[in-house]
Amino acid sequence: MESHAGLPYLREVLLFLVLAGVLIPLLQRLRLNQVLGFLFAGAMLGPFGLGRLASEWSWLSWVTIPRLEGAQALAELGVVFLLFRIGLELSFERLWALRRWVFGVGSAQVLLSAAVIGVAAAWLGQPAAAAVLLGLVLALSSTALVVQLLGDRLAIASPLGRATFAVLLLQDLAVVPLLILVGVLAGDAPGGVSALVGAATLKAVVAIGIIYLLGRRVIRPLFRTLVAPRQPEVFMALTLLSTLGIGALTWAAGLSMALGAFLAGLLLSETEFRHEVEVTIDPFKGLLMGIFFLSIGMGIDVVTTFGAHGATIFAGATGLLAVKAGVAAFVLRAGGLPRGQALHGGLLLSQGGEFAFIVVGAATAAGVLAGATGPIVLAVVWLTLLVTPALDRIGTLLSARLDPIDAPAGLKGVQDAPELDGHVVVTGFGRVGQLISQVLDRQQVPWLALDSQAQVAAQFHRAGQPVYYGDASRGEMLRRLRLDRALAVVMTMDSPAAALAAVRAVRDAAPGVPVLVRSRDEAHAAELRAAGATLVIPETLETGLQLAQHVLVRLEFPVAVASAVIDAERERRMG
Repeated sequence: MESHAGLPYLREVLLFLVLAGVLIPLLQRLRLNQVLGFLFAGAMLGPFGLGRLASEWSWLSWVTIPRLEGAQALAELGVVFLLFRIGLELSFERLWALRRWVFGVGSAQVLLSAAVIGVAAAWLGQPAAAAVLLGLVLALSSTALVVQLLGDRLAIASPLGRATFAVLLLQDLAVVPLLILVGVLAGDAPGGVSALVGAATLKAVVAIGIIYLLGRRVIRPLFRTLVAPRQPEVFMALTLLSTLGIGALTWAAGLSMALGAFLAGLLLSETEFRHEVEVTIDPFKGLLMGIFFLSIGMGIDVVTTFGAHGATIFAGATGLLAVKAGVAAFVLRAGGLPRGQALHGGLLLSQGGEFAFIVVGAATAAGVLAGATGPIVLAVVWLTLLVTPALDRIGTLLSARLDPIDAPAGLKGVQDAPELDGHVVVTGFGRVGQLISQVLDRQQVPWLALDSQAQVAAQFHRAGQPVYYGDASRGEMLRRLRLDRALAVVMTMDSPAAALAAVRAVRDAAPGVPVLVRSRDEAHAAELRAAGATLVIPETLETGLQLAQHVLVRLEFPVAVASAVIDAERERRMG
């Protein structure tokens, strides 16, 4: 592949964009999983698929990627943002809300699965180091695939979805020591493995300490100072700077850039900018994930590996699915899920994870996994990923047949977290929004507020209130606030245009939720009602009507008569 002076790997970038533009809509129309689509596309168009024929038919080089380097360069960026997204989801608030499931059930799943798989690997003749590595790596599941399957069925907020998500959170936390382990395995310093582990641990501690100080003293004040309403390009630039900048620091410390991106996401998850960051990177998330899984598919020599070790691969995939499904079902049932949902969760978590391709590749390069072990393990994980959608459908049938209609009461901890349920969303946190939140607090009604002024959101977020920076007119932002589970939305923004855009966005995101809006005048109120607002309170009208009622009472009109006159006037003007 010739180099391009203007943009390296230009042909690969163009081919991927064509695939993304055509493949994603096609898969959505056919109701097929995007992750599996990219895995298949990578296997077909990569250097071990049609790409190997590009030397004979030159025209194939324009529709295939005959060299793996072209995909790997893009996949590294996908891995960085995958870890950033995971860090963004792993807020301490969310971990604490799900602490029993994350640290209890999740830890049990990882440790038990790793023990059984590691013992099996040792029994099959793997050295101790390789057996430990394989046990830990194969104990992890595919966060991207499982979350997408749950999201396609709108089941993330269900008891099964929340419990499964909690286990995946613990697995994502386990990625951090595995990334450090990758650096240890790839090292070549004197003193043996112990010296390498010590050096890597010391570097990790120092790097994390520096990043913590930077996050507290530089990144958060930087966002609060520079972010302004209606400047998405500034917000995007600061998000990229945080992700890649901290990733560069960990790389300079001898660790992975992906580890730095994970820590950047973790730091931003604790700020008032978390939801806006999620919305900002959301359009790129699918593309970057597509790059990652496309490169995974390209790295598997399906024909050669399955031809030489087909029986071993199928036996390994069957064993891995059985072990992980059994362990996960056991711990989920012990955690409180009903029998059918526990079996469903076990099947959902039974596949190997995407990080196996990173860790196993590094371990093979470092010589920890010898011979054909690495390619066989990767083929096993690849195969388990392919069958997961079918296992999900089987789990759905089992759950429907085995579980009673009414869910048991033992899932209270899962149902209450991590997202709000039965809450009120307040958009605009000025004086009116603050007053509404105080009333809700006194009545013990949960609420969450958005404000487009970064300084306002920062001030109240620092005080411990659930106030976040964000644009209420962005539908994706509203969906992330679980609008489908909200009791009401109250809009108190000063800008008439912003209020009108927000009402339309809410109606698109959650058609049934009540929307109560403050308006400037009667004309603005009419526009808001036409856009779908449930109740509109015009400021000038209500102020005038209240004053008029007091005037009538002062003139010795009976209170009931004065109220009737004002109600009739309100109806005449707003009807």
